[in-house]
Amino acid sequence: MEIIVERCLRFGEKAGEILLSLKPDPFTDPRYYPPLNEDDESVARYFLVMVAMDHRLSRPGRPYEAVLEDGLHHGADLLYRLGARMYAEDKGFFDPARLAEIGVEDVSRWLTPPGRPELKPVDVELRAMLLRDLGLKIMKLYDGSVSKLINESGGMLKDEGRGLVDRLKALTAYSDPVEKKPYLLAKFLERRGLFRAKDKWNKEVPVDNHLTRIALRLGLVEPPSWMKHMIIGGRPFSWEDDAMLRLAVRKAYKISAMHAGLDPFILDDFLWMFGRKCCVYEAEGAACSSGCSDECSRIGGCIKGKCVFADICPSAHLEEKYREHLFLDTWYY
Repeated sequence: MEIIVERCLRFGEKAGEILLSLKPDPFTDPRYYPPLNEDDESVARYFLVMVAMDHRLSRPGRPYEAVLEDGLHHGADLLYRLGARMYAEDKGFFDPARLAEIGVEDVSRWLTPPGRPELKPVDVELRAMLLRDLGLKIMKLYDGSVSKLINESGGMLKDEGRGLVDRLKALTAYSDPVEKKPYLLAKFLERRGLFRAKDKWNKEVPVDNHLTRIALRLGLVEPPSWMKHMIIGGRPFSWEDDAMLRLAVRKAYKISAMHAGLDPFILDDFLWMFGRKCCVYEAEGAACSSGCSDECSRIGGCIKGKCVFADICPSAHLEEKYREHLFLDTWYY
């Protein structure tokens, strides 16, 4: 696996120009998150649970999307919309003591959109297990207090096993070797003022499928030939191969961020939106192939009808672009 440093540097410079006009999301929209002025413990519990559930709800040919009373919601938007509804109706649902005893039907009722029984998560038993594990360990290790977990990290992400990311990995839902969920939770907590990393040098982007796909298309990472064939041929990855690829992607983005003086959490905001609205899963739908959509332009992914990375992206003029590598049965991302 080769990281193409020159491309990382050029990407960092270009991303830096874009981020100058990007206002970081404070994660306070009550449609998706606890509103402002909620107590710290309730907010921390909410985000701990929601990030634990933030993986693979859409499947090929089966998008996780539904029309609710306030419009169409898709993927993570639908997940957090259902989370916010539960928070408004029954804040105690997120109590570790309740989670320690949660059942499969409880999770199924919560995450199955109203009127769409066919969208019950395919891994609902796994999700219930992850929540029970989370509840039991927060009860045992931190007396049922997520705030205690955060405070005992001492404002460090990593600190010889004592930082926030270190501590979260004891929870099965957060055990990804590439630490996508721990860093995503740290980003949420930081924006809501519940955590502030003293060791900013340890910040990483939370690498999911969108960020991996973008890095491959931008040529920041050059996989070995056998891995290219797996991606192009749609052959399933093992967790070891997946971790190898995503760790390289994470390193590439770190190089980009360090070169341009960017906060990896802010960079992640843009990349995640860019992957959903511009450099999308279906290669023929990417902005460089099909043209700029209003949504892509709105987030700064297109300027004057052209993808902002078109001049530095080796895939921009290729008919064959990387699709996502195939690794569906995971709770990592």
